[in-house]
Amino acid sequence: MRLQKNPGAVGRFARALRFASWLQNLPNKLTPPPFRLVQLGSSFWQSRALYVAARLDLASRLGDETLSAAEIAARVSADTDAVYRLLRMLAAMGIFEEASPRHFRNNRISSYLRTDHPQNVRAMILMHNSDVMSRPWYEQLEPGVREGSVPFELAHDEDLFGYMDRHPDFDARFSEAMDSVEALTGDSFATDFDWGQFDRIIDVGGSRGGKAVSLLKRHPRLNALVVDRAQVIEGAHAYWQGKVDASLLERLRFEAGDALEGIPAADSAKDIYFLSAVLHGFGNDEATRVLANLAAAIGSTGARAVLMEMVMPDSGADLPTASFDMQMFMGTRGRERTRAEWQRLFERSGLQLEEVVSLRSFPKLLVLRSA
Repeated sequence: MRLQKNPGAVGRFARALRFASWLQNLPNKLTPPPFRLVQLGSSFWQSRALYVAARLDLASRLGDETLSAAEIAARVSADTDAVYRLLRMLAAMGIFEEASPRHFRNNRISSYLRTDHPQNVRAMILMHNSDVMSRPWYEQLEPGVREGSVPFELAHDEDLFGYMDRHPDFDARFSEAMDSVEALTGDSFATDFDWGQFDRIIDVGGSRGGKAVSLLKRHPRLNALVVDRAQVIEGAHAYWQGKVDASLLERLRFEAGDALEGIPAADSAKDIYFLSAVLHGFGNDEATRVLANLAAAIGSTGARAVLMEMVMPDSGADLPTASFDMQMFMGTRGRERTRAEWQRLFERSGLQLEEVVSLRSFPKLLVLRSA
């Protein structure tokens, strides 16, 4: 069965993405090389300015108003001149707008930092730029590259998931950031794949169930089971109270679990497992273990599984894809994989790649069945 939907729109998106990649490389062609290198070498100034703006929650404090730097500073209990200079830099970057001298307002980009925006990415900015995630980049990237070690583990003396288990505040921030991934990837995972052929989604590593809820809204016949670590899904059902219809919540269940230890069994061929950006965080041995557990859970039921993951090209990767891969190197033993690398994992695990579904987004959907 074919599960790809909207092939024309997906094809147009792919062409637009290639054009965007070409545009992104224009500064390398037009800017003198010494200046370009210095520009890139100091780009962390921009990320830190953005991080502080998110920490101060400037976008939410501005809301729909145009305010002076003094008024904004008073709202966030900060120094007027410093707030002005910070916002001036951000406005020069295209984040916020200086509407008149020393007066600022939100623009199309900064509005996605507002906590009242349904697709805000503030938690993602705060998580990636936190000391926890920044220290490995600043302090341990070179040793990690020289030794082939994980910079996060060098910086914190434990792996990322172990750190989250011991630091509930960071764990909560991480989960909140993962809930905002849809703002980055869009909802094409829900629209460019034919979920209507199934009765139940088993969302493994689904955090508080944001993607499952998106699918349930579009498909009234679907039910969903979200599986994640106990501390992640604790209170997840209550989180959706008042945010979605009670009838939808009746179709949504949560279960604590660890994909490395086992995955809930499928009931029939109308079940489909969904793992969104889960396996890129694992090394090959752990990823194979999860996939083998997935194959065992499918058994002889005829159920399918779909992985939403990057598929790296064999060469000539674009900047977003290569950057995601370096983030995996920094924080985990995982990686973004080529199709051939994915194929080897599937063969080791007793699974077969049935279809690659393209999306109007960076990742693809890899549809699997038992071999």
